[in-house]
Amino acid sequence: MANQEDIFKNIISHSKEYGFIFQSSEIYDGLSAVYDYGQMGVELKKNLREYWWKSMVQMHENIVGIDTAIFMHPTTWKASGHIDAFNDPLIDNKDSKKRYRADVLVEEYLSKIEAKIQKEVDKAKERFAESFNEATFRSTNSRVIENQTKIETINTRFKNALDKNELTEVRQIIIDCEIVCPISGSKNWTDVRQFNLMFSTSMGSVSEDASTIYLRPETAQGIFVNFLNVQKSGRMKIPFGIAQTGKAFRNEIVARQFIFRMREFEQMEMQFFVRPGTEKEWYNYWKETRMKWHNSLGLGETNYRFHNHIKLAHYANAACDIEFKFPFGFKELEGIHSRTDFDLKAHEQYSGKKLQYFDSELNQNYVPYVVETSVGLDRLFLAVISKAYTEEKLEDGTTRVTLNLPPFLAPIKVAVFPLIKKDNLPEKAHEIMNLLKYDNACIYDEKDTIGKRYRRQDAIGTPFCVTIDHQSLEDNAVTLRYRDTMQQERVNINALAQIIEDKVSFKKQLSLL
Repeated sequence: MANQEDIFKNIISHSKEYGFIFQSSEIYDGLSAVYDYGQMGVELKKNLREYWWKSMVQMHENIVGIDTAIFMHPTTWKASGHIDAFNDPLIDNKDSKKRYRADVLVEEYLSKIEAKIQKEVDKAKERFAESFNEATFRSTNSRVIENQTKIETINTRFKNALDKNELTEVRQIIIDCEIVCPISGSKNWTDVRQFNLMFSTSMGSVSEDASTIYLRPETAQGIFVNFLNVQKSGRMKIPFGIAQTGKAFRNEIVARQFIFRMREFEQMEMQFFVRPGTEKEWYNYWKETRMKWHNSLGLGETNYRFHNHIKLAHYANAACDIEFKFPFGFKELEGIHSRTDFDLKAHEQYSGKKLQYFDSELNQNYVPYVVETSVGLDRLFLAVISKAYTEEKLEDGTTRVTLNLPPFLAPIKVAVFPLIKKDNLPEKAHEIMNLLKYDNACIYDEKDTIGKRYRRQDAIGTPFCVTIDHQSLEDNAVTLRYRDTMQQERVNINALAQIIEDKVSFKKQLSLL
């Protein structure tokens, strides 16, 4: 059986071969950590974005959407703290000359200890079967307690070092944990230093008059600076939310794991404005709501978990991540943060404009508190395609590679095939294409055997294939083939649209939330 690393390589290769993701500027040997979405990838990405948007904006009467510019006044980033505090702690290995994020090195070290704990739990679960109580085992087993204590001690020490910006202590933790460079295997580390992640550029007609501006590192600030515009023009009453999707840019030094960590990526964020004092209640509400949304994708509930932040950002009083089990382990997929009133107050201070809300129930003005949900669209794409990728051994000894994508997300919903390229079968197939294409993304294919055509559609995740044969011209029926089961049934052409709609509609999916 292939290990996770091999499977991940296969996913990357499959993504290129079938038009999902290409390396950016590949003919010039590519640009590191920048990727392009191909003809299939752009459809899957669009469907994910649309499902998020409909569930977040369309299904909530008190949430609206906006689309703000990538360029913003540079003082925005001073106010938000990004110019002074948007840094990663970096460390180099002197032997391999490779650069790493210090926090990631420590995180990966702690993950190995967590894996040891999980191994103990799994062994005990197998041994005691139905009588096994995991909570009791975790709180009483000496090896588990020892490892858990080790994790908590390092976490506390690391959090304190980051909070106080004690970079010498950060390096010392790496040394004390005996963390080695994955390339050289040595512990020959440089000092740790902070590196700002923002891309800067110039705005102006001539270089002498140009001012430094930044490519936005997040989409949230565009929402905050438009808080009053949206509230007044939309006559919004607290609690209410503002949602936005769009590109963000970070000069990641350690960019890796395919599209998991990129320099240009897309975020889907919603800032929910609430009355001060109610933020923890709303924070818990959005934690539950967002986890329910992720589970609705059908990727398996055991593949998600909450992870509370070791170090809170300067603006937060509570923060957690929804982590997903990627082929390379559990990693952050979405962040949920209680941002307090930091952002609006900071923009008030730097702009000199009041960003307050008059609460008619309380008969007073106040700066609202904010609860944020922020999911990376590219990471979500990777999560979906990672879990969908399946290598299946068939009864005849052949292997089929399938993307078992949720049908409502699939790039192509229906593939239409004439059995052969003559006898009026292509014309009938195009008739059916014209019947279905207004509601569904369809593809027409008449090349190769039916078996090969089925395999091509399995590989891109198409849930339905429709084959037109000679009998179709007589009885107005076609063969409908299902991707996941490979089962086929004879269906009247007039019933096709409804059968497909029942499986691929957003409406049905949204009603489950």
